[in-house]
Amino acid sequence: MPNITLAIPEDLHTKMKERSEIRWSEVVRKSISQKIEDLDVMDKLTTKSKLTQKDVDSIASRIDGAVARKLGLKR
Repeated sequence: MPNITLAIPEDLHTKMKERSEIRWSEVVRKSISQKIEDLDVMDKLTTKSKLTQKDVDSIASRIDGAVARKLGLKR
């Protein structure tokens, strides 16, 4: 199995050492695996999409605006 090296902030490393019962490599492995699965699903959903990047940006902007208004961040 290949290995990877991660750089993490010192304060995070300190907190991780306080939780020595946790197998951090397994946490990272599962996180990477889940992200890959999510990306694979997204690829399957978007492969046949006819939306352009401009369409996607427009939809995202509308969603962002609606969420901001709902949260009272924007009028």
